[in-house]
Amino acid sequence: MLTVQDIINDHKLDLQSGESGLQNEVTRSQVSRPGIELAGLFDFYEFDRIQVFGSKEVTFFWWLSESDQEIRVDMLFQKRPPMFIFSKNTEIPEIFIRKGNDYNIPICHSKNKTSALISSLFEYLNSQLAERISVHGTLVDISGVGVLIRGKSGLGKSEVALELVRRGHQLVADDRVDMYQREPGIVVGEAPEMLRKYLEIRGIGIVNIVKLYGVKAFKENKKIMLVIDLEKWNEKNSYDRLGLDSTTITFFDTEISHVILPISEGRNVASLVEVAAVNTRLKYLGENSAKEFAEAVKENLSKLQKESEDK
Repeated sequence: MLTVQDIINDHKLDLQSGESGLQNEVTRSQVSRPGIELAGLFDFYEFDRIQVFGSKEVTFFWWLSESDQEIRVDMLFQKRPPMFIFSKNTEIPEIFIRKGNDYNIPICHSKNKTSALISSLFEYLNSQLAERISVHGTLVDISGVGVLIRGKSGLGKSEVALELVRRGHQLVADDRVDMYQREPGIVVGEAPEMLRKYLEIRGIGIVNIVKLYGVKAFKENKKIMLVIDLEKWNEKNSYDRLGLDSTTITFFDTEISHVILPISEGRNVASLVEVAAVNTRLKYLGENSAKEFAEAVKENLSKLQKESEDK
């Protein structure tokens, strides 16, 4: 459950009144700016959202007569929204302080300007209130590409992550990855709070990546762009050798590139994962080595066929 207290703590807001309502639950990921309500139209009042007041709303409030101020602010509070937040450079009217205590609805002041405040709240609320799933695996940021490495226990996922971090990449999560969809097309992964910054290496134990390699070795969350499944090499299986057939795996409503990487003695798995990540980034930029190779082969065959016909 997400509460007003959580939002105040995470956004470093200054509580001005309504302390009794700190456990009010926040259930909506959107916020509302009730300017039209101050003008007297409450038909579309989104009272179940956090209410944000910027310079425009506060300026309009002061244009109202004292009686209208009292009536309309009271109507804002009667629907019991979870909280009111006033942005930087706004003065909180005394009536809001008073009614915050009367209705047990927290009134807070932010150090951020309105646009930055709303943007921060939108991203935060979407991540906190989104549907989540947890998967067994390791998530690493490789040159800007979020790579989720999966596979059975004992295949060396954590060891691969350790080698990648040693090369300058960043660990996001090991052993368990919590995932949520920020919006269709963007799935974000992060570590559970208890496991953040930690990596389990068989034979050594739990290590703190930040203490070993510094703060740059860890990233709190990352958009997942590639899923790599590690499996033991099986001669009976047919593995992709050219990369012409792109495969995807679906999480929530989002399709993510998917690669099956066979493991055998002599294969440098960390290097292979690194290459797969960089290759994925190139594909996002419109470069596809497999297609370039196929087109070159096709062009060469056409050239040889033409030469043969000319003879």
